Amino acid sequence: MPEHEASAPHGSPTDEVGTFLNRRREQIAQRWADEPLFRAVFTVSRDEAVEAGRSVVDALAQVAASGRVEDSDSAGFTVVREQLARMAAARSRSGMSSAQVSSEVDALRAPVVNLLVADLPDAPADRVREASETLTVLMGTLRLVVMETALTEVQALIDRQQMQLLEVATPVIRLWDGIVAVPLIGTLDSARSQVVMETLLEAVVDQQARYAILDITGVPTVDSLVAQHLMKTVAAVRLMGAECVVSGIRPAIAQTIVHLGLDLGTVITRAGLADALAYALHGLGANIVHATPGGAGSR
Repeated sequence: MPEHEASAPHGSPTDEVGTFLNRRREQIAQRWADEPLFRAVFTVSRDEAVEAGRSVVDALAQVAASGRVEDSDSAGFTVVREQLARMAAARSRSGMSSAQVSSEVDALRAPVVNLLVADLPDAPADRVREASETLTVLMGTLRLVVMETALTEVQALIDRQQMQLLEVATPVIRLWDGIVAVPLIGTLDSARSQVVMETLLEAVVDQQARYAILDITGVPTVDSLVAQHLMKTVAAVRLMGAECVVSGIRPAIAQTIVHLGLDLGTVITRAGLADALAYALHGLGANIVHATPGGAGSR
């Protein structure tokens, strides 16, 4: 650098870092394109990796210009959050842990800091140190943004998968024309109870069912909130013009309901799914003929 530039007045460390990032945007992007984080994500074209690097450098320059190098919510990061999340997600899908992804993001710091130091060969030591520290803080904030965004994406994925599992775990079965049933197995919590209500109501409409059976034979226990959800489900089914039958209430659940003081006097209950189905069939006008021990004769 010419002597008159080295001795020229300069702004704050954040201003200097922002100016440096704008000035060396292309060089930084080129160096980052060869780092594992970019190289592994943009495997088809290096030009794509360079373009992604330019976008991140632009975001960092904007954050530095705002002086909020420690703020992960700075507006400058908004435009690259989706891209950073996609990159972090791609590395996670390849089997890398969060710590390894964080290390790859941290590896982007050294090329930039080295380029900054080389860009100020004749500057006073204090000026170089302040600029380097500011840039280091900024890169640390970038790493925080990447991890926050990645964790948000992972949590959203987990939530979607949990909802899908709940839907799979609460299948609605068409037992007969006008009769649908939901056989529940396992722990029944508030979230699953809500899914049961939604899927059962949808089935009542789709199948034009007159009877809906809630079989809880496989549910070991319920709490007061879940019991209230079941009551609401029964009421909602009635509002849809169908009749709801609850079957398979275990002794422990019956005792819990009694202790909670819940009134099931208006709820139709049957000992098991077969009894509930027989009740619904009878309501539809069907006659049930029991086979003789020796087998039914020819008709």
